[in-house]
Amino acid sequence: MAYILSVGTSLPKHHVDQHAAAQFARSQFKRSFKDIDRLLKAFNNGEIESRQFVQPIDWYQEHHSFEEKNNLYVEKALAHAKEAVFHCLHETAFLTMPIPFDEIDALFFISSTGLSTPSLDVKLMNVLPFSPYTKRVPIWGLGCGGGAAGLSRAYEYIRAYPEAKVLVVACELCSLTFQPQDQSKSNLIGTSLFGDGTAAVLLTGEKAASKYTRLKTVPKVLGTQSVTMKDSEDVMGWDFTADGFRVIFSRDIPSIISGWLKEQVDQFLHQLGFSTEDVSVFLAHSGGKKVIDAYLESLSLQEHQLFSSKEVLKQHGNMSSATVLYVMKHFLEHQSLDAGQVGLCGALGPGFSSELLLMKWEGLS
Repeated sequence: MAYILSVGTSLPKHHVDQHAAAQFARSQFKRSFKDIDRLLKAFNNGEIESRQFVQPIDWYQEHHSFEEKNNLYVEKALAHAKEAVFHCLHETAFLTMPIPFDEIDALFFISSTGLSTPSLDVKLMNVLPFSPYTKRVPIWGLGCGGGAAGLSRAYEYIRAYPEAKVLVVACELCSLTFQPQDQSKSNLIGTSLFGDGTAAVLLTGEKAASKYTRLKTVPKVLGTQSVTMKDSEDVMGWDFTADGFRVIFSRDIPSIISGWLKEQVDQFLHQLGFSTEDVSVFLAHSGGKKVIDAYLESLSLQEHQLFSSKEVLKQHGNMSSATVLYVMKHFLEHQSLDAGQVGLCGALGPGFSSELLLMKWEGLS
């Protein structure tokens, strides 16, 4: 079984509070929406206080070519991935000693907000002393579901190779996809939600977990489930234009969650011998306030079970695939479960799809 041992993160330095973001949106969209003041209420009602971007907010007011934005993505993503991985492998709050880079057996790199061939995991291996024999698994296009999917694929890798140490890196620079000339309501709402962030998670088998963990109890992945809704490609994703990524963001996402997710969760838990009543915490991707409210209602959860998800949303907004890894880090830093308690980790993404993991906390020390 795979144990989650450590999480490291890297945030851009340009911190923007939600009031400043709303004023930015007003300047960008006021000519296209006569009811701009009504629409801007989304910035105040979304329970987001601040976000972080790789460029100063004024930079986003001007048009930039796809080439310029993508070159910046490669540069900034590499720098933040390097920092997140370093923190993950050296985090004294989680680890008794640093993990050598050359002991990492596999590297999963998750992103959907820029393009690079060779993929960014190659560039990361050239700036950090990984072994040249590290297996690389770049995963692109899973959007908000990518972080949880990366954890699931790492779990499956460790089932095949129980001695392995595996890194999952999720890097999303959502701000670089912003197109000022796109005056759609989806782009306006996206401007109220999305931020930039990078996170790295270390997963290992039991032998390494016992050696390195500093935590009293450690989450062990018991199983995973991936589900894709038929004919739902238009719910979320990208359209690609000459200027880059144009957001697809359906207003129906919360209602889709309410009507679809419970069945998937119940089925998943039942297969593993559990029910929602057994779940102590849900480490859910913080898609937005309405998404979290849909989780609470459809799964009959209590506010405290989504505390870390709400806190990450408040502090950083929706960072696409990286968000759920921030939620994991926040929970491990601020809360804990007793040995034997179980929790869910999950995210929803383009497809329309869900990725779920069931974890049980164990004491290894």
